[in-house]
Amino acid sequence: MALKVELKPFERIIIGESVITNSETRAHFLIDGAAPILREKDILTAETANSPVKRLYLCAQMMYLEKDIPKYQELYMGFVKDLLAAVPSFRPQIEAASKLILSGQLYNSLKEIRKLIKLEEELLR
Repeated sequence: MALKVELKPFERIIIGESVITNSETRAHFLIDGAAPILREKDILTAETANSPVKRLYLCAQMMYLEKDIPKYQELYMGFVKDLLAAVPSFRPQIEAASKLILSGQLYNSLKEIRKLIKLEEELLR
């Protein structure tokens, strides 16, 4: 089943290893295939990963985009260890995200970690 995507003017999307920037008008298209896809609103960079949960997300994002879990596994586990030491109440969400990664459902793990980003922001207020 194809993914339906609507891009706002000048919005960016990553498809596989390519960054696509929309023109000045709204665009609608269907994407069919197995390439990793992330909309601009879901992309973190090293500069925007400025909190423990965001660093965890960035690590999982790289696993997803590069389709290479082993490359980032040690770094991911280090982030998990540090995060659980700081906020033990995050354990259920971190375990859920980690299980999704182990089962190859990397995009769904990103969705789970995004929930933690919101919780982290609430804690920091």
